[in-house]
Amino acid sequence: MSQVRVICSVYKSTKKEGMYLYVDKKNKLDGLPEALLQLFGQPVQVVDFLLTPEKKLAEVEAGKVLGEIREKGYFLQMPPQEENLLKAHRAANGLDPDMEKNSGG
Repeated sequence: MSQVRVICSVYKSTKKEGMYLYVDKKNKLDGLPEALLQLFGQPVQVVDFLLTPEKKLAEVEAGKVLGEIREKGYFLQMPPQEENLLKAHRAANGLDPDMEKNSGG
């Protein structure tokens, strides 16, 4: 049984905080879709590391990253969704979280 291992380069986006691009280091950024690069902005390299299916990553499963690198040549990690604190507060207090305050006037 062959073990899947990739030396992975991670780049951060200059356009969107929390957006990261994982690629096989040997391929660098060669062959990435132009639309992706326009969305991503100028890539800034953050780190290189050995990626295996067992590797623990903060935001995503390593197997998913490896699969997309193998299939598409990259994995795009989107920033985590921001929590809407007002909705959370309203829900915690038994109020409709989607109800907007009605300003009578």
